[in-house]
Amino acid sequence: MPDLRVLSIQENDLGNDEDDDMSFLYTLSNSSKLEALAISVNNFGGVLPDTIGNFSTKLKVMTFGSNRIRGSIPNGIGYLVSLEALGLEANQLTGSIPDSIGKLQNLGDLFLNENKLSGSVPSSLGNITSLMQIDFDQNNLQGSIPPSLGNCRNLALLALSKNNLSGPIPKEIISISSLSTYLVLSENQLTGSLPSEVGKLVHLGYLDISKNRLSGEIPASLGSCMSLEHLAFLSESLSSVRALEDLNLSYNNLTGQIPKFLGELKLLKSLDLSFNDFEGEVPVHGVFQNASAVSVSRNKNLCGGILQLNLPPCTSKSKPKSSTMLIVGVTVCCGFIGLILMTSFLFWGRFKKPKKEITSNLSCEAPFRRVAYEDLRQATNGFSSDSLIGSGSFGSVYKGVLAMDGIVVAVKVFNLLRKGAAKSFLTECATLLRMRHRNLVKVLSAFAGVDFQGNDFKAILYELMINGSLEEWLHPIHASDHQVLEQRTLNLIQRLNIAVDVASALDYLHSEIPIVHCDLKPSNVLLDGDMTAHVGDFGLLEFLSEASSQSSMDQTSSVGLKGSIGYASPEYGTGSKVSTYGDVYSYGILLLEMITGKRPTDSMFNDAMELHNYVKMALPDRVLEVVDPTLLREADQGASSHQIQQCLIAICEVGVFCSEKFPRERMEIRNVVAELNRMKASFLQGRPIE
Repeated sequence: MPDLRVLSIQENDLGNDEDDDMSFLYTLSNSSKLEALAISVNNFGGVLPDTIGNFSTKLKVMTFGSNRIRGSIPNGIGYLVSLEALGLEANQLTGSIPDSIGKLQNLGDLFLNENKLSGSVPSSLGNITSLMQIDFDQNNLQGSIPPSLGNCRNLALLALSKNNLSGPIPKEIISISSLSTYLVLSENQLTGSLPSEVGKLVHLGYLDISKNRLSGEIPASLGSCMSLEHLAFLSESLSSVRALEDLNLSYNNLTGQIPKFLGELKLLKSLDLSFNDFEGEVPVHGVFQNASAVSVSRNKNLCGGILQLNLPPCTSKSKPKSSTMLIVGVTVCCGFIGLILMTSFLFWGRFKKPKKEITSNLSCEAPFRRVAYEDLRQATNGFSSDSLIGSGSFGSVYKGVLAMDGIVVAVKVFNLLRKGAAKSFLTECATLLRMRHRNLVKVLSAFAGVDFQGNDFKAILYELMINGSLEEWLHPIHASDHQVLEQRTLNLIQRLNIAVDVASALDYLHSEIPIVHCDLKPSNVLLDGDMTAHVGDFGLLEFLSEASSQSSMDQTSSVGLKGSIGYASPEYGTGSKVSTYGDVYSYGILLLEMITGKRPTDSMFNDAMELHNYVKMALPDRVLEVVDPTLLREADQGASSHQIQQCLIAICEVGVFCSEKFPRERMEIRNVVAELNRMKASFLQGRPIE
């Protein structure tokens, strides 16, 4: 097959876990045009043949993950110089990682996790400055972490947990300011202290260095990591990390008293201090009020805290006997009063007429700040039209200021008269409880009850995105009062950043939750003050586990309505089941809209000519004829017109690949993230974009 460009047979049940399962790879040695080879999520056994080194030098994507492949990684893999994504995760590979892998200068994603690899982490990885994701979790790697990884200045994710790595954490690793997703070094044998350079990780959202042999003081610079939402270590400097939601300090040798400021972190929902040497009184405020959210076991000298923690009371030599008697007296008195109140409540509830239930079966309030209907009414000036900033399929969105702390919020009020709105509220709540990612709209609170007239009322409070939606930036025409809006334009690098942000959010949704968004479009992409994109509006999503368990009849009846016209995947219109490919299609259309400035529903498009074909027919030579004219002005402002054209062609190609008619022909969203990051790095560094 000399003209073969893409071979994708992933997510089937191919292979029999036999030694000769990989023999078909020998036939690909003559496929000189091969660019993508995907056989992941099957049942292939056998070993990786040395002939892999003879594959096409144009090969960009090779994903063999989630099979039963044995043996070692061939040294010849270093000859695949165009490779951008290599996935060999979740197999049974043994041996060491070959040094030749450092020759893959275009590699962006490297996944070798969940194997049985041994030896050291190759220092040659430092030669691959394009690397953005390295995942070597759950192997048997030994030795120290090579400082040369600090040369990977585009790295967003580094995962080396559950190995047998030793030595100190290199300051060169902690200095990689691009780390924004994960830095996970837990469950190794690392020693020494956490380098002070950790303060440079200002964009990092998840840091886990638990279950090592670390010691020493925690640097105050850790307080500069303002984006942290999960941390596994400790310092007083954490008092400034207000976004922290999950803190794991277990299995270390931490000493002293538990800092009281931990109870002041209002968003903290999970705290694990177990298996340390903490001593003294356990705080009783904030997260410490919830025994199910706190673990303090295996600390020998702790006392106090709430009763449910079952700790001994703290003793004090100066405490007079009379105070003990007072406590007993108050306790007995309060218990008696409580018994009376409970009896009265049960009596009243028995004879009171049933009232319409005012809260949903799904509690969306529990992990968030509590708000009342009056709080929302005051915040939005009575849900006035002046506060209205948008409307969607199931409700309206208002801008508001909470009187309790002055926080500016977006209040999404659900139109419960519309069929499916109540379900949309429950779906969105269920999703928000599970999501934590810097490119998803952050929920602050939710309310399910009644308004002043006794009508059902449901609302969700989000962090307000002050720069509005991507829709407003791509199509800034007229406001509701017929006044021309302030002229808004996005340059090429801004659009590329937004494209990366949205793709990263989808990758998280598909791989970590996992869910399908089902309604991706510019109006559901919101921009904060730094023009960072956040995906929102999860009212139509489908959990993959639930979607796959439905009958085909159920899928056909519900999926046909998924998404918005122009952005919905074409297979949904024929009753196909929900899948991640549908989101990828919507993303492809959104990407093409960002570059051309044309909606998929533009009057120029019809059955014979869609946005996808409009761009595809212009590639590559006539791409400048279809792009948004504002992007071409950058050439007049110092940027290389040839480089801009190269970048536009590359972005359009990704958009076209993502929006192909047949799902299996579309790109994987993980590969989209890698490709866009690669071209972004090349564009910023003035290098050719191939």
